[in-house]
Amino acid sequence: MNGLVKGGLALGGLVFGLGALRRALNPTPRYASWEKPPYSEFEKKVLVVGGGFGGYTVATDLCKMTRHRDDVGVLVIARENFFTFWPMVPGIVSSDIDARNVAQPLRRALILAGASFRRATVTGIDAERKVAKAEGGLEFPYDQLIISLGGQPNFFGIPGVEEHSMTMRGVEDAERVRNRIIERFEEVSLIRDDVPDSKLTFVVIGGGATGVEVASEIHSLVHENLAPDYPNIDPYRVRIYLIEALPNILPELDPALRRAARTRLVNERIEVLTNAMAEEITENCVKLKGGRQIPTENVIWTAGNRPNQTIHDLGLPYDERTGLKVDLTLRVEGYDDIWAVGDCAAVQDVHQEEGRIVPPTAQAAIQEGHVAARNVMKTLDGEDDLEEFEYKPLGQLVELGSDFAVNEVMGVRFSGAIAAIFWRLAYLVRLNSPQSKVRVAADWIVGIFLRPAVTQIRGSTKQ
Repeated sequence: MNGLVKGGLALGGLVFGLGALRRALNPTPRYASWEKPPYSEFEKKVLVVGGGFGGYTVATDLCKMTRHRDDVGVLVIARENFFTFWPMVPGIVSSDIDARNVAQPLRRALILAGASFRRATVTGIDAERKVAKAEGGLEFPYDQLIISLGGQPNFFGIPGVEEHSMTMRGVEDAERVRNRIIERFEEVSLIRDDVPDSKLTFVVIGGGATGVEVASEIHSLVHENLAPDYPNIDPYRVRIYLIEALPNILPELDPALRRAARTRLVNERIEVLTNAMAEEITENCVKLKGGRQIPTENVIWTAGNRPNQTIHDLGLPYDERTGLKVDLTLRVEGYDDIWAVGDCAAVQDVHQEEGRIVPPTAQAAIQEGHVAARNVMKTLDGEDDLEEFEYKPLGQLVELGSDFAVNEVMGVRFSGAIAAIFWRLAYLVRLNSPQSKVRVAADWIVGIFLRPAVTQIRGSTKQ
């Protein structure tokens, strides 16, 4: 009898624990759908355009600051209803991470925080009437407007880049790169004659963090995941190039970390070309300044970023190269009720010489989002002591495969396997969705023991 009682108690405890875990991973929204008033009924309306790092940070911070107020409503408008966790996007290329876990549910996260969400594409702003216009004739009123539209690739006017290269701006792009590599292996497996070098040559242009990580992920996909499935293809026939116009890859990192990263790439048989600038890209070749040509049908462009094209249609002051003009409080020049953060904003870096702006990075957008939220609340409450933005870089983490990374955190520099573990733990904690945290951790744990199932979904290889 005692055994039965103990077994029952143990089972009950297990059920209770699983129930508590489920509630923790699936929290109840701040408001039930029948309790929360519509955005239009709030006395003070804050509209956030864009759901990236900057926009999400602004919205969630405002919700925290107004948790016990019923006069302020927050609405986020974004083109997509998911939040892309950019640091993990390159991992999709090697199937190290499932794409669904990198694209976190934006609507759910905002509703849980206490904000409203609408999926729409903003097309203009009527500053006199205080409304943002969207496709389909929709209008969204605001008292305070925060613009966080992110950026888009900059092709620098190089012929053929837009037509013949793949970008790396999100989940779909990463899947497209992976599918292209699989497609090339499928094609080559059917060729009985000599295989053109261009089929199995992959060129990554841009030696920043994204370019370095993508080149390493291509190597992992080819040598660790595809090679066993295609025994008739010698994986060492695959050539991977990383091209950088500057003298060094990862120019923002300490020289010792740059050397460690380059050594890792060379050991992976990735050919690193620095001081090399693309002059033209065709359907089967990359032409470099100086006359060198690399035969390839597979070019991945990670070399540049520019403000979102949509800001041209907003009627606000902007610089073609750097974005919306804002002061140090992050207000758009000439407006008391419009703010801008993230890649679309030209924010002065007070620690650099005049004219240098804050880099378009995730950590900068998050820091700007915190300041913008506080300044918006002060403005809504009639306060004048607005906070000026001061960018404080925390460092950079760059993963080169699952077992190697180069990190610089608060002045501390380290590389290798320990750095890779730190990279994964640091970004796992920063994922906003509890479900994504569990699923990404599961992906990594399973990946220790099993190769991922790498498949190509037809229809996803178009540029």
